[in-house]
Amino acid sequence: MGKQVELLADRGLVIDDKAACEAFLAANNYYRFSGYARYFQRAPHLGDDSFQPDVTFTEIRSIYEADEMLRVALTKPLARIELLLRAHVARVVAHDHGPYRRFLEEDFYTDVGDGEPTVESCRRDIQRSKERHILRFKTADSGSPGFSGLPVWSAVDAWSFGTLSKCIERGAQGTLDSAVATSLGIAKAGFAYRVRSLVYLRNRCAHHSRLWRHSAIDAGPTPNNVRAKAKRLAGQFEPRSVLDVIASLDDMAVRSGVADPLLPQLVEEHPRDSAFWEGLVRPQSPRDHQV
Repeated sequence: MGKQVELLADRGLVIDDKAACEAFLAANNYYRFSGYARYFQRAPHLGDDSFQPDVTFTEIRSIYEADEMLRVALTKPLARIELLLRAHVARVVAHDHGPYRRFLEEDFYTDVGDGEPTVESCRRDIQRSKERHILRFKTADSGSPGFSGLPVWSAVDAWSFGTLSKCIERGAQGTLDSAVATSLGIAKAGFAYRVRSLVYLRNRCAHHSRLWRHSAIDAGPTPNNVRAKAKRLAGQFEPRSVLDVIASLDDMAVRSGVADPLLPQLVEEHPRDSAFWEGLVRPQSPRDHQV
């Protein structure tokens, strides 16, 4: 780690406490830190890894740690929305299509392209489960296995969030998303894609991936009124900003009463002229080494 600290110093990073820097890199990984540092270097894409004048290790570390705290703060509302979605999917499927078998039939879903059929994702997740409330329904009378007596309210707990999202988008021949949105009291337009954006955000948080400066691939169609309200509070932010996904999450969490909004807390904690806030509102690809 000492060599990595010296390398950063040789490239012009101001390091007041080299021992603290070394301890930080040992705990967090030099290459994870460098994902943030790239934005403070002159032209790494051209092979120039030197830092811009007067950039300090403390400055980059503060952004790294603020990003970490954002991921932690997102964990609770994302988890509560996920559980809420599981409950409402189970309720809608059971009420409209019956609690058994139908949701594990291939023609229950509308699949597009050559990807894995949605029903196979559902069955695989169930098959992997070691929970007793799943195993007690395992049979060999049909399918592989049949799970012919497995109720949907047990099945949804075995599905990954990604599989649940696919079911919402494709289930009941493409009508399940509207039915679940109605059950939740949330706008139907674009609902399935909003759920998919939450899966995307949850996965980045779960894998400790950078949110600062990140351009969200699955940003989802945040309703215009929700986005406008968020911008009145937080100021302008770009469409693929993580703040756009957070605004959508806040709207769903508040409407369903499962969590307090996160965006007001972020606005209070981070000045709009701070480097961290700038990195949230304006995602930007890292100027990394060209291959």
